[in-house]
Amino acid sequence: MKINRRKFTGRVLVTGLGVSALTATGFRIEPKNKVVYTGNSNNLKISLNAYSFDKPLKAGTMTLDDLLEFCSMTGFDGVDITGYYFPGYPNVPSDEVIYHVRKKAFRLGVELGCTGVRNDFTWSDPIKRADEKKLVKEWVVAAHKLGAPGVRIFSGNLSKESFQWDERAKWIAEDIRECADFAAGYGVMLALQNHNDFLKTSEQTEKLLNLVNHEWVGLMLDIGSYHTPDPYRDIAANSKYAITWQMKEKVFVNETQVETDYKKIIEIVRQSSYMGYLPLETLGEGDPFVKVRSLLNKVRSVLYG
Repeated sequence: MKINRRKFTGRVLVTGLGVSALTATGFRIEPKNKVVYTGNSNNLKISLNAYSFDKPLKAGTMTLDDLLEFCSMTGFDGVDITGYYFPGYPNVPSDEVIYHVRKKAFRLGVELGCTGVRNDFTWSDPIKRADEKKLVKEWVVAAHKLGAPGVRIFSGNLSKESFQWDERAKWIAEDIRECADFAAGYGVMLALQNHNDFLKTSEQTEKLLNLVNHEWVGLMLDIGSYHTPDPYRDIAANSKYAITWQMKEKVFVNETQVETDYKKIIEIVRQSSYMGYLPLETLGEGDPFVKVRSLLNKVRSVLYG
């Protein structure tokens, strides 16, 4: 008798683990032995966005080795290292540099998450946008070598040309799709970040993601970039698209910064059934070592306490 591999795998999951084991890990059993993830904080891990150490990294008083050692010592599960912290950016670093970072992270038990670039697809000039697409594609290859599963990209905001939002969104979506087709060949996802640039509202973010409509593109949900009366509403509205996050100390209520209510944020994350890393990012003045540890303790207490 020929065995259907999918049905066989499903039976092994159900019979091998048992209903109680599955439900304890955040799954439920539906009719016909279908296993559905229902969300569980045990599937969430905390990582660090390297931008938290922007000043020392750019000043050369902190190296990527130092950053990785800090993450390991402090107890972060992972780290996002944006491209501009590698020497020579926007050029891709040598394989020697990439593989050194990859080996160092592996030896320290720190997972490498998204890297990223400062691209801008808002230009109407296709030659300018071709250069921006080239930048994204080159760093997709770098991410593949690094062992990073994603590349953070922007829609952009530099062009102030008088095009309507919808018109500009069409070519931005086409550019992102082209880059995503390329990235799929390397097994790398593109994480589009809402950054209060071309994307200012949850509605705009959803509209652009739907225009892109590519399985290798998701949202890097930046909780600090919606300047609206209720940022938590916007965050919740976009949470279903999130493949990674930017967890910041503060959110904006209209144009006023206030401390992030992490009980609300983690509840939104859990309701969305997101699984994966929650990268923390601290901004502004103050000792980044103190600020990062403080934010880590705050998020840990909500997530696991």
